[in-house]
Amino acid sequence: MPYQTAIFDLDGTLLNTLDDLFGAVNHSLVTCGLPKRSLAEVRLFTGNGIRRLIDLSVPEGTPKDLTDRVFSEFKAYYDEHKLDTTRPYTGMAEVIDDLRASGVTCAVVSNKADFAVQGIIDHFYPGKFDYVMGERAGTRRKPNRDMIDVILHELGRSADGMVYVGDSEVDIETAKNCGCACLSCSWGFRDKKWLVEHGATTIVDTPTELEAKILA
Repeated sequence: MPYQTAIFDLDGTLLNTLDDLFGAVNHSLVTCGLPKRSLAEVRLFTGNGIRRLIDLSVPEGTPKDLTDRVFSEFKAYYDEHKLDTTRPYTGMAEVIDDLRASGVTCAVVSNKADFAVQGIIDHFYPGKFDYVMGERAGTRRKPNRDMIDVILHELGRSADGMVYVGDSEVDIETAKNCGCACLSCSWGFRDKKWLVEHGATTIVDTPTELEAKILA
């Protein structure tokens, strides 16, 4: 078996969280007197953490104190509404079960705030992962490899024999920084053309195909 460890991105890979993020962004913008963003815009703004999502969502030139207000409003609203429409991608829970039954250690890493990641995984994938990590103070976000190193240390693993699974250019760059293989999922927040343009080398179109690649 070529891979002993599989580390998964969350948004756009394990869960379709886009509509809840979109709703929270626009609620926060409107509450603070700012114009809404389109679904397509919010889709492209995701991937670098919720603070970056808000920084990109407010109009250019928005004062920092107003951006901070939008961010605070977003965090409070999203915490209450993060499960409204979010759902696992069909077949992914079964993939994780099959991988772990085959001896693959599975973890989740996300630039989403840790409190949200833990709650969402506990709700949709209870007990299915060996380690779960969201953004934490003092640890640089993806695409830096710092979060991956924390996970590998906690699991007693190394980047050798690891595959990284994600849906965006951030994930491609993360895998590159870790020196490991990357499987890019076409069902997430970026389309195939975007993934190829941003360096994807292996794209999978279904969870079944993903499982086969990991266990090949």
